[in-house]
Amino acid sequence: MTNRQASKSRKTNETDIQLNFTIDGEGNADLRTDVPFMTHMLDLFTRHGLFDLSLTAKGDTEIDDHHTTEDIGIVLGEALKEALQDKKGIRRYGNAFVPMDDALAQVVIDLSNRPHFELRGDIPQAKVGTFDTELVEEFLWKLALEARMNLHVIVHYGTNTHHIIEAVFKALGRALDEATQLDPRVKGVPSTKGSLS
Repeated sequence: MTNRQASKSRKTNETDIQLNFTIDGEGNADLRTDVPFMTHMLDLFTRHGLFDLSLTAKGDTEIDDHHTTEDIGIVLGEALKEALQDKKGIRRYGNAFVPMDDALAQVVIDLSNRPHFELRGDIPQAKVGTFDTELVEEFLWKLALEARMNLHVIVHYGTNTHHIIEAVFKALGRALDEATQLDPRVKGVPSTKGSLS
């Protein structure tokens, strides 16, 4: 099997990011960011998706966490798209439900080369610690856009904001793991068009 991995970087006046992403990993995360809540969520995503992710991200967090969180989504999406190569043999679709105590989240993915993002359901509080929870949507939308995938996130219910977001990131990892899996029954790409690139 070809090593499905990619290394990406992004340096602007707002952020400096280096990232290495491996699809067929072991759940190993080496994360150094100045947004602790996102570090925690990406650790969960990596562990539950059985990816390997190495990430160093610094940004203008003296303003807020927006630029760093957004740009991590951009770079991770770019790396995922590159690591998938021509997408031959992949399952393409992934679906995962994950409970976290009071919360239940679902993530559904189509690695279609058509970027689209939907978030349905409530994130009750505006902050978890110092982290603005609206940035979860910002991260997910940029991830979907740069990876060029359909990404649907449904929060079925929950009252604890941390639990809800944690369930979303665990489900994201599991759904993406399913969608990226190689299926020996799939000949070429799983599309009647003959292309997913």
